[in-house]
Amino acid sequence: QAEDPAGIPEVGKQERARLKQLQKLKKQKIQEILQTQNAAINADMNKKGKGRLKYLLQQTEIFAHFAEGSQTKEKKPRGRGRPASKRRAVEEDDEEYLQEEEDALASSVGTHLLVQPSCINGQMRDYQLAGLNWLIRLYENGINGILADEMGLGKTLQTISLMGYLHEFRGITGPHMVVAPKSTLGNWMNEIARFCPLLRAVKFLGNPEERNHIREKLLQPGKFDVCVTSFEMAIKEKNALKRFSWRYIIIDEAHRIKNENSLLSKTMRLFSTNYRLLITGTPLQNNLHELWSLLNFLLPEIFSSADTFDEWFQITGENDQQEVVQQLHKVLRPFLLRRLKSDVEKGLPPKKEIILKVGMSQMQKQYYRGLLQKDLEVINAGGERKRLLNIAMQLRKCCNHPYLFQGAEPGPPYTTGDHLIETAGKMVLLDKLLPKLKDRDSRVLIFSQMTRLLDILEDYLIYRGYQFCRIDGSTGGQDRDASIDAFNKPGSEKFVFLLSTRAGGLGINLATADVVILYDSDWNPQADLQAQDRAHRIGQKKEVQVFRFCTEYTIEEKVIERAYKKLALDALVIQQGRLSGQKSEFLLPVIAIFWKMLLL
Repeated sequence: QAEDPAGIPEVGKQERARLKQLQKLKKQKIQEILQTQNAAINADMNKKGKGRLKYLLQQTEIFAHFAEGSQTKEKKPRGRGRPASKRRAVEEDDEEYLQEEEDALASSVGTHLLVQPSCINGQMRDYQLAGLNWLIRLYENGINGILADEMGLGKTLQTISLMGYLHEFRGITGPHMVVAPKSTLGNWMNEIARFCPLLRAVKFLGNPEERNHIREKLLQPGKFDVCVTSFEMAIKEKNALKRFSWRYIIIDEAHRIKNENSLLSKTMRLFSTNYRLLITGTPLQNNLHELWSLLNFLLPEIFSSADTFDEWFQITGENDQQEVVQQLHKVLRPFLLRRLKSDVEKGLPPKKEIILKVGMSQMQKQYYRGLLQKDLEVINAGGERKRLLNIAMQLRKCCNHPYLFQGAEPGPPYTTGDHLIETAGKMVLLDKLLPKLKDRDSRVLIFSQMTRLLDILEDYLIYRGYQFCRIDGSTGGQDRDASIDAFNKPGSEKFVFLLSTRAGGLGINLATADVVILYDSDWNPQADLQAQDRAHRIGQKKEVQVFRFCTEYTIEEKVIERAYKKLALDALVIQQGRLSGQKSEFLLPVIAIFWKMLLL
């Protein structure tokens, strides 16, 4: 029969039908797993909603105010409401809240770990274990939160330990989604593999063909516990990610959703999730509205109206400021955990910031004067004629290096020489500083906002023979990881790491360096703090020195002044209300030394 020519097509036909049936059964099985998984998560969502509002109302009367504000939009009040004139006295309400809180504490004993989960490799520090217990308490009370420890205290490890705890003690294997900047995805995958290899993590990134392979083979129900993806991929692949009901959606560097109307913020709200956790070392950047945006993402049913929030916390006079700050602390206490390195990491060497003021070269003075007078002949000499757009940015370019203007550099042919140093005050200062740092075996991170300036610095480092690495916004993921590994490996000969402030200041661990040079300052001070803490973090053995370059009597002095004013809001609202159990006085960053260097 096997040799019967007529039988061969029949056997092949039967085999194809059998394989087709197996494929169909496989798809059905995957769909059943997905439905079961999503149904379990949705059931937990319903349970979570019942106790959440009660828990919040026990915290402070402010939540009752916001809850009432969101209910006034409805025609019929929920529950057994009574007219304001017949409401009970405030004292009776307070007594009832206290009684409910005591009853809740008596009836339920929350989980409190004394030792870290056994699935976590390495030794967690005491404050990291306390952070894990805080996350567990949020989970048990159905609350979303903001893990806002200062940069460099191991927020990644605390988050991974929460997922490990859910896996080990609660039998919850996910799925969880981590959304982070592209530059930190490699670090997330490495940390998960290092600290909790029990978790099956999938990195959802790549070109369309690679992403299609990941969707078909890896991102399937039951095949993964954690999906790690970037902000851009979350937007591009939202349809694939919307299939799942997620246990936790974790957003790293969460200040990226501070604008509730941004595409990222709108996309993240589309996903079905049991819990949301925001991770940020900079919870408040510019104003209170951005804080409302984060709270609205965490609890949209409570913080539904920005106008109500702004009215409630409006500062009408200096006398009211302290009261408003105290109210904000009450609001943030259930959601936000903020610890500073100076409070919890006693073994970490200190960080000292030094502003180095420097004068301008003759060429810089010529360009700066021409910009202020809007003299296009000076600015566009030898180059294409352009209108002067954004005069502030042009002035800052002049302070950094005049060669950032077309036609300023002599040539062609363009040659690297001492003129590259002598035409910019900051370059003269850098040229005197780096040899001293090299002699004492320091290693240096240099940050700038302008990638074209990094090109000039690259030419300078080659000219002086210093070995270096570089990361900016155009650097690919694999190249980023390779540069970081090359700089951090034991015995590395790389002396300098060039980074753009925005692309290289997020979540990267470069603790093998002990000097940070901010070649220019960002309008947003939190970006500069992020940059500094690439070196000042757990694992640092030396005192970290931060040198901030500033051109004297120019717009840069105004930029730094405005940056410190923005930090004052963060110090009032966030730092004083942090949950470390310690009270701290209002402090702005201390500037250690003003050092002036005038060029003739």
